[in-house]
Amino acid sequence: MAEAEEAKVEGANEEERAGAAAEEEEVEVKFRLFDGSDIGPIRCNAANTTVAALKDRVVADWPKDKSIIPKTANDVKLISGGKILENDKNIAQCRAPFGDLPSTVITMHVVVQPSSTKSKPDKKANKLPKTTRCSCTIL
Repeated sequence: MAEAEEAKVEGANEEERAGAAAEEEEVEVKFRLFDGSDIGPIRCNAANTTVAALKDRVVADWPKDKSIIPKTANDVKLISGGKILENDKNIAQCRAPFGDLPSTVITMHVVVQPSSTKSKPDKKANKLPKTTRCSCTIL
């Protein structure tokens, strides 16, 4: 019985060490743009860096000679492992369980999608001139 408790304590200590290592893990992230060029790599803490912070960094480091330039971080979508990353997640939560080795650079694809202003369609453009129609029914 005491051996089982010791094994549980040792297992818990190993999980704590693994969790602490994940919190302190530094990763390199590079961003692949639509034309095949890259931004980065940049070093950041996997547990403390959010996707929103990465988007801000991409907008700040965006090359000025590109034809498409995002205006805000909301115009940028980051894709890693085939999934669109959510702003409130951190890098450690977004990493694919396969393929991302701790010693390699994580490549995230960048898609620029200008945010819609949620404007309603122009009423004048959609409004056709009113025409009177008559309908006849023959019995």
